[in-house]
Amino acid sequence: MTEGNHGNAHRRQSVIMHVDMDAFFVSVEILHDPSLAGRPVIVGHDSMRSVVLSASYDCRAVGVRSAMPVSRAKQLAPHALIVEPKHWLYAEASEQVMALLREITPLVEQVSVDEAFLDVTGSMRRLGRPREIGQRIRDEIQHRLNLPSSVGIGPNKFVAKMASTHAKPNGLLEVPPRDVVAFLQKKPVRALWGVGPKTAETLERVGIKTVEDLAHTPRATLTKLLGSSGAHLHDLSWGIDHRTIQTGREEKSIGAEETFAKDVWDFDFLEAEVLKLSYKVARRLRNASLVARGVTLKLKYADFVTVSRSVTLGSASNSATVFAQAINQLLINERSKMRAVRLIGVRCDHLSDDSGERQFTFERSDSNWPAIDAVADAIAQKFSDAVPLPATLLKSPAKAQSPRLPQDPLT
Repeated sequence: MTEGNHGNAHRRQSVIMHVDMDAFFVSVEILHDPSLAGRPVIVGHDSMRSVVLSASYDCRAVGVRSAMPVSRAKQLAPHALIVEPKHWLYAEASEQVMALLREITPLVEQVSVDEAFLDVTGSMRRLGRPREIGQRIRDEIQHRLNLPSSVGIGPNKFVAKMASTHAKPNGLLEVPPRDVVAFLQKKPVRALWGVGPKTAETLERVGIKTVEDLAHTPRATLTKLLGSSGAHLHDLSWGIDHRTIQTGREEKSIGAEETFAKDVWDFDFLEAEVLKLSYKVARRLRNASLVARGVTLKLKYADFVTVSRSVTLGSASNSATVFAQAINQLLINERSKMRAVRLIGVRCDHLSDDSGERQFTFERSDSNWPAIDAVADAIAQKFSDAVPLPATLLKSPAKAQSPRLPQDPLT
């Protein structure tokens, strides 16, 4: 038995699925505005420094890709509609998708807003064969949420991910253990996880162009060529992946950033941005029923030098006002050393579950802010196009600035 076959035998009893939502942001935008259906759509900010967050498949057909500058995407797809992202809608749809997947099995590992791995090994007696379960997942997502998805099925996470990639868009592919080696080894080496342009160039320079070439290259040779990743890639080339489903993924921090279309000198403008980002981060914390003890200010200057300044709060909070007060003090402390700012960010860490009860008081105190936030959240949930903001932001110079690229990293 070859090394690869031995690895497959080790995982033979497992059935892993990778569920990947198709053009997720675009699909959610179409739900929000049905007039977008059938039209070329790019989700992103229409500014010089913006990047594509998602694109419809007709835009992808002409070369538009995620993380591509929007300016380049407009050259490739000049008739595409540029749609401003609505992250709260994507988060809400993501929660619905993940809740549906957990109805299939509790062994769900969410790896991003629009994809997850499932271990359905123990669900087959109840729900049927792997392909039947995969099709059921796609049907339920389409019927209940009106969203397209692709599902890959394999004996481990790596093969399932490769299968879902092959199945896109809006498809399903099962790769049983006996077919893993044949499925993988006919692919170009660039298809493997961990093989980026530089690694591919290194491999191709010594004649390793396909996964099969890689599989039949001695591990020692690959280790000498690529270091410790060489042995890992050799395992993947034989379909070996011993990682299990991790259901307890814990968020370490939640943050938001804005990259400006033009470098900013105006300190009042930066203070307004801190307040706006604090509201965005606080709302995300509350949606996740979390509070934070630590806050961080991030500044990237025009020369790309980046600084971060952090402070620990007196008590855990998910109030935008509390965050903004703390981070504005960090901003003031940096004022004497500041120069033109390209990017500003707010991040909260030291997260924990929020179990505190809130109620209004007649005193003008910070204890009222959580209750006010709760009311604002209820309004935002009912009227998604009218998210409550403080009056300061309604009058701030931020309203008159050029478009910016908001980014919402979640790690």
